[in-house]
Amino acid sequence: MSRIGKKPIEITSGVSYTFDQKAGQLVVKGPKGELTQKLDPAFKLVENEGTLTVERPTEQKRHKALHGLYRSLIANMVEGVSVGYKKQLELVGVGYKASAQNNVLELSLGYSHNIWLAVPKEISVSAETAKGQNPIVTLESYDKQLIGQVAAKIKSLREVEPYKGKGIKFVGQYVRRKAGKQAAK
Repeated sequence: MSRIGKKPIEITSGVSYTFDQKAGQLVVKGPKGELTQKLDPAFKLVENEGTLTVERPTEQKRHKALHGLYRSLIANMVEGVSVGYKKQLELVGVGYKASAQNNVLELSLGYSHNIWLAVPKEISVSAETAKGQNPIVTLESYDKQLIGQVAAKIKSLREVEPYKGKGIKFVGQYVRRKAGKQAAK
């Protein structure tokens, strides 16, 4: 049995859910927003004193594979609509700049042109630059999958290179540095 699939999901106050068994449609509502997820209709959701448990119908390999996945997806949905998610990206490099207005992120990353990135309305974006510090782009949302996808897209605009450490990285991310030409001597 899946260890993750067996764990109960805490339903916090202010969060409600509806599960249409025939269509396999789960809707989770909370103070931050509303998320929907398509599930296999054979799976059951059992509520017990403020917790939710996912039960699989059989011991088939396919059902075993989906058991932990569905539990994790539902737990992420519940946490997202109640608390939300936040990711911070750091722009490391001389002249790298970021500004955000009306969910449009403008990045200056050393190319011959600025990059304009329209962020989905579910995500709030802000950019801050302190004197002597690298610019920080902050993404906040209730959808974990969407915020991860947008953060990965922003990171892909300028990958961190291993010699000087320039590029876009998560705040606190360790970048393994290489010695370069000095190692040849």
